[in-house]
Amino acid sequence: MTLDELKRLDPKKIGSWPILPKFGVLLGLLLLLVFAAYWFDWRDQVAQIDGARAQEEQLRSTFLAKKKQAIDLPAYRKQLVDIESQFGALLKQLPGKSEMDALLTDINQAGLGRGLQFELFRPAAQETMRDFYAELPITIRVTGNYHDLGAFASDIGRLSRIVTLNDISLATAKDGLVLDATAKTFRYLDEAEIAAARKKPAPGARK
Repeated sequence: MTLDELKRLDPKKIGSWPILPKFGVLLGLLLLLVFAAYWFDWRDQVAQIDGARAQEEQLRSTFLAKKKQAIDLPAYRKQLVDIESQFGALLKQLPGKSEMDALLTDINQAGLGRGLQFELFRPAAQETMRDFYAELPITIRVTGNYHDLGAFASDIGRLSRIVTLNDISLATAKDGLVLDATAKTFRYLDEAEIAAARKKPAPGARK
């Protein structure tokens, strides 16, 4: 159909038009109706559907995470039991208040047993309180040869109670070497000490 023939079509008599122009007009009306429906109605529904799908994915991820936690719960419980057991074993290596004197003697004997000469063995005047234990630093200075000093440090590490050597320095002397260090021993606090520490106000706190 030519352009001139299209121009001569009467818009008021669409029913008498040839099939091809009539079909074009119907198709245009259909597309217009579809666009109007999308713009005024379907667009909001599509946004709601997209939001529901996103919420569904989030709920699915949350469900899978909770399911995995439920499956792994026995393993977590066993891990907690193992940690508590290890913590109890470490706690047993901390002496009580009544055992501190014996531990200080063990440290001294470890040095004397290696033939070392103690020039200084001075426990701090006051312990440092932690959450559930107290820390006691001991300033030591011993003289001896390199082999005996190394054996002394090894003996300290093998004590049944936890003792650490810190701030170690070595210097030469007439009779061999001089070892300066801070030996730190630890003891657990009893219930009364823990309760007193919790009641004690933090430094800088207003009364």
